[in-house]
Amino acid sequence: MRLKKLPDGEKPRERLLKYGKENVSNEELIEIILKSGTKKIGIKDISYNILSSVNNINEFKDFSVQSLSKIDGMSTIKATEIIAAIELGRRVYNEDKYNELINLTSPSSIINYFHSLFMGKKQELFYVIYLDNQKKFLEKKLLFMGTVNYSLVHPREIFKEAYLLSASYIVCIHNHPSGDATPSMNDIEITKMLKQISDIHNIGFMDHIIIGKNNYYSFYEDNNILAG
Repeated sequence: MRLKKLPDGEKPRERLLKYGKENVSNEELIEIILKSGTKKIGIKDISYNILSSVNNINEFKDFSVQSLSKIDGMSTIKATEIIAAIELGRRVYNEDKYNELINLTSPSSIINYFHSLFMGKKQELFYVIYLDNQKKFLEKKLLFMGTVNYSLVHPREIFKEAYLLSASYIVCIHNHPSGDATPSMNDIEITKMLKQISDIHNIGFMDHIIIGKNNYYSFYEDNNILAG
């Protein structure tokens, strides 16, 4: 049955308004986001096709616009709507989590809060975490994407943000999509350079952490470059 043929009280939007967001199904939430089907396929069939493409709703976090648009009844526009809704939800809950941070004083505490930034990513992302003088979270900034190397990581961008935020400490964190967190020569050179500049500017360089698959490398823990 097409959505428009349902009684008004059984339509997804009306059910959400009447019973609350917790009491509508995943299928109905998707129907609300997409709004309508196509000339050939009704929205209920499209919603079913989307849910049938995964074993668990959590798998949607790894979907891309390209993979969603390949599902029968989907288009690039509809796939974009779904991805935007997923990303908005992720940001809402992550920002709540960040705002509750008291302090970040060890690699394990940093990874615990920020590892989700790198889940399922196929390219290197270079984040800088900015902390106040009590090592409380101020802000996170994605400053570079792609292969991290000496020429791409510009210290001026990292330290400009530190001054704008009145940050006292920084933590650099990036991923290795290969899964191996062992630092490359570029990683080591970047860390040396940033350590030297942070000393000049009197901004504490707490750590440079590399995220792999179920493993990580901390320059601080390894007493490498950042010692003292």
